[in-house]
Amino acid sequence: SFRDQCLLRIFQLGLTTLKQLHSRARTAEPHKEEMIGELSLALTVRCLNFDFIGTQPDESSEDVGTIQIPSSWASIIQDHAPQSNKAMEAIILMCSVRRSLFPSDKERSAFLARVITGIRELLSNQTGLQHQDNYHQFCRLLGRLKANYQLSELVKIEGYIEWLELAKSFTVTSMENWQYSTNSIHYLLALWSRLVAAVPYVRPETGTSGHTQALEKQVLVVVESYIDSMLGSVETVMRSDGALDNPLDDDGSLQEQLDRLPTICRYQYNPVATKILGKFDPLLNQYKDLLGRIGNASMSTVPSDIANTLMLLEGQMTWLTYLVGAIIGGHSWSAAHMAAGKKALTQVSVDVSKLELALLFYFQNFRKVYMFMWDQMASSMAENHAGSDDMLDGSVIAILGVATKYDSGPTTKQKVYQRMFEHLALGDHTVVANLIVMKMANNLKYWPEDADIVGRTLGLLLEMAGGYSSAKMLLNLETVRFFVRNHTAESFPFLGVPSNARHRTTFHATLTRLLLSTSGESKLGLTFEQFLEPISSALEQLGTLSQSELRNEAIRRPLVGVFRDLRGVASSLHNRRTYLKFFDFMYPKHFPLLAKVATVWHDQAEVTISLLRFMHEFCHNKANRVNFDQSSPNGILLFRTTSDVLCAYGSRLLERIQEGSMASSQDVYRSRYKGIGLLLNVLNSALGGSYVCFGVFSLYNDPCLENALNIALRLSLSVPLDDILAYPKISKGFYGFVEILFRNHIAVVLSHDTNVFLQLMVSVHEGLQSSEASIGSQCASTVDHLATFYFNNKGKDKASMHNLQKHLNSRPDLLSALTATLFNMLLFGSAQNHW
Repeated sequence: SFRDQCLLRIFQLGLTTLKQLHSRARTAEPHKEEMIGELSLALTVRCLNFDFIGTQPDESSEDVGTIQIPSSWASIIQDHAPQSNKAMEAIILMCSVRRSLFPSDKERSAFLARVITGIRELLSNQTGLQHQDNYHQFCRLLGRLKANYQLSELVKIEGYIEWLELAKSFTVTSMENWQYSTNSIHYLLALWSRLVAAVPYVRPETGTSGHTQALEKQVLVVVESYIDSMLGSVETVMRSDGALDNPLDDDGSLQEQLDRLPTICRYQYNPVATKILGKFDPLLNQYKDLLGRIGNASMSTVPSDIANTLMLLEGQMTWLTYLVGAIIGGHSWSAAHMAAGKKALTQVSVDVSKLELALLFYFQNFRKVYMFMWDQMASSMAENHAGSDDMLDGSVIAILGVATKYDSGPTTKQKVYQRMFEHLALGDHTVVANLIVMKMANNLKYWPEDADIVGRTLGLLLEMAGGYSSAKMLLNLETVRFFVRNHTAESFPFLGVPSNARHRTTFHATLTRLLLSTSGESKLGLTFEQFLEPISSALEQLGTLSQSELRNEAIRRPLVGVFRDLRGVASSLHNRRTYLKFFDFMYPKHFPLLAKVATVWHDQAEVTISLLRFMHEFCHNKANRVNFDQSSPNGILLFRTTSDVLCAYGSRLLERIQEGSMASSQDVYRSRYKGIGLLLNVLNSALGGSYVCFGVFSLYNDPCLENALNIALRLSLSVPLDDILAYPKISKGFYGFVEILFRNHIAVVLSHDTNVFLQLMVSVHEGLQSSEASIGSQCASTVDHLATFYFNNKGKDKASMHNLQKHLNSRPDLLSALTATLFNMLLFGSAQNHW
């Protein structure tokens, strides 16, 4: 193979060229020498990046896994330890070679010692680190080092303490100069995070003496430096007048850093907590004092020095809030961490978008750590209390202040839980949860124009409603009762902002999930029908309009909004009982409006997309929720309405395509393909829902099934095959539709012209070779359905069989070509598709 016969020689060529250039054995003009060196380094990196065992690693990630170098490379790797960024990248890869490459631990330790010595020299001399690329790759090297070597191996290396000191100094310098190393800091944090995470698994007497105490000392300096540097970055950014990017604006880099901080901070929890609180309390007091001096004055009238001070304080509190949220989110229920004590910071709501996002991050982590157990602990304590009224001598005071009997005393979780609420000094868990939900309600009320804040607020509310314990507790909150009773734009202005249309779906999905949960209606004091009254009023008003009145531009926003709301409600219906409630709400009063909107607004993508997405959710039989009684006509009525909507939209879309009125559209996907893809998804859900006996339609001469299939087929064939394969969402809908056609409605396919049949089969043949496994499976199933029909009905006097024979006569090699492609894929294709 290429790997065994050629790759090693290529790698040796790159290394030999580098050695010759370094020893001046090979000389040339300076610019040519530089070019040769760069190409040799690039060749070395490419060789080390080779996929040696066929695992197809993710090339978009900068993180390096273990390099599975063949054993025949061992002597070269041990003898060579390759200053430019490419050389550093090569070192990273060489440091990541698999453990079994070395004959014994002695050789591996010797290799690691050489690497540590080289890093110490670089840290001491700072050779080449003034260049940005070299610096970034060196940070990657430090971050990667602990991932491939155990701490027990590192502490045994001579000079480990010196290396640790140098790494600390380098990290502190990098953080102090954060504006030049924003994208590299998380690699340095990863190094310290991995070091402290391994401390419990290394005996103190192992390796260099005092290594544990040295690590504790250096980690504390690193954390304090990070806190001070990030707080200082706020003023630096303000003074730069836009010349520097704000680190808080880089969500990716910020999240990378916050992911690594908890492990580091918990290692020195008390000093770090004291540091953060010591920073936060003065800032908060100063901020409150300034707000008190300003009063109700407009910010435009505030003196510039006070306004700048407010911005500075807000930015610094934003960083501290993110830090507290990250530390809480990384909390562990261990006795060691419990003994150290847990402090939480009470936050204030301020009109700064970045600080609002930081608060949401804090609430999200607070929910993950504490809210998952509230219902469990409260119910457990209530049960124990009810059964032990006569045994209070052995009881303890539970978290909620209720005397409860415990055979073995409070658990670690309960102690941490109790101590946390004592530090908060805000009340019991219900009060704290209500404060969080009230803060989210204020976000939705006072930040309607900020889509980021609205989206993250609703995401947090959805997470809370999705947890069993937190959802049960939300049902007892007065703020949640206000949510479900006042889910209109008058109470929550964000619902009236056009850019928040998609958030309306999340909002109503969350409220519906809470309302329809166990005891939801009784605890919230509201029935499902009462909850839907605002939506019903909007639908009734729209339903009374004529077609000309409905087309009014002022009606666009209400239409989009109501269909978004309905989609959110429908997405939270997870069983037969709740779906039937919603179906009874829609039928028969509001069904006619759906087809009317598709007819009137067929040329406006914003309206039709919101309508089709609702129909897709409404027709989707997830968890077998669309399950009507045997004597019920509801399944047929639902499909008939679906057919009316699809035919009303699809027929007018076809007319515009045939007229050529859409040829000049710049965004062909949004104006045409997106609607076609959604139409196919809706029809696929209806055809595959197993709640309609489709034979009834032909029996009673009802054309709705035939019309829907024909419209969908014509629209599908109007899209060029290259475009179908280029747009994944269209591909999914198209091939799903074709598979259902050949599975359940093959007679309809065969009744069409031969050109139509062959066009479908060409599409199937291309789909078989798709890199997407689901598309390949659907195409293989389509071929299976066709072949099964052919061999089961061969020789029978059927109209559909005569049609198939006619199609095959025009292309005699069709089945053999499909079979050949299937076997080629089976023998030589990737193993991702096991259809």
